Amino acid sequence: MPGYTSALMDPFDLRPDIERAVIDGFALALGIGATDITPPAVGYTIAYTAGTDDEPDTYSFYVAVSHERVAPILTKAFSLLPRKVSAIVEISSRDAYRQTDVFLSREELTGREFLDTWQTWQSILLEDGSIGAGANSEDPFVEVFLDQWKGISIIVPLDMRHEVEKILKSMGLHEVPETWDVGDDNALDSVKIRPVLASLNGASADIDDVLMELRHTWDMELNIDPETNLDDGGRSLGLTLWHAVLGVHAADDATQVADMWVWATAGSLDELDLLIERMLGETDEWVLDEIYSTDRVAYDERPDELAELEPRREHVEVHLVSIETGDGDPPAANS
Repeated sequence: MPGYTSALMDPFDLRPDIERAVIDGFALALGIGATDITPPAVGYTIAYTAGTDDEPDTYSFYVAVSHERVAPILTKAFSLLPRKVSAIVEISSRDAYRQTDVFLSREELTGREFLDTWQTWQSILLEDGSIGAGANSEDPFVEVFLDQWKGISIIVPLDMRHEVEKILKSMGLHEVPETWDVGDDNALDSVKIRPVLASLNGASADIDDVLMELRHTWDMELNIDPETNLDDGGRSLGLTLWHAVLGVHAADDATQVADMWVWATAGSLDELDLLIERMLGETDEWVLDEIYSTDRVAYDERPDELAELEPRREHVEVHLVSIETGDGDPPAANS
């Protein structure tokens, strides 16, 4: 749909056509398909982590419970957070060189600001197997995070250990040696993740729409160094192919909105942003409203229009631009 429209105007529903997987009484999130895996031991683990630099020593708790118990425990865990927090979102990445995209708040939020948005999207965050979310604070150093498997991570300074244990034991939980079996043959790696959002007004709903809402309300940005181009292992990639999706409007008519796809070679996110800025300035037809996503693309996954693109490129440049306007016209490609 050209141009971004707030999903809060018509909230998403969960699909009614999928059945929750339950393994030996342990209920999974709807987004995690049924599979032949061993359920975790219900309870929590504790690990000590020595602080580095300015970070304090901490205890890390990890809680695994059946789905119906996750929300009540989260409510108790969020009470550990102080008045000012930063929101965190992790989502499976489409980037060819990164498994997970991490978004962080640019500025601290009040606890109420964080929780109001959490309540709005809690039903989806509890069910979608591709996204995790939570919040942390620096003083004291506390983090509460619901991961993609819907396990709850709680990180606190040493003097808060007993406070966390009191909460967990009040919920009927006890320490266990291990929750999920994460050995060399980790069955979780092969589990099917399925979409959980129902159609919205006849259009397919996507977790990216939820992510955009969270990015807006929690004022989040992608947690990468915009001046470098590294893979997950810290290896410099040099120049790579990028795919960016933009929201734009016509320079002579702000009501005419469109989605723009840009394929370009760049050596960093900053270089890509500069290319987009220059490209829009040269055409003088469209004005940028928002950059929805920027992902690096493996050479073998380039679109057919770039079949002649050289595998190794020495120049930063835009290769292809496609536009879909709000009147339903098909994308118009310009190389």
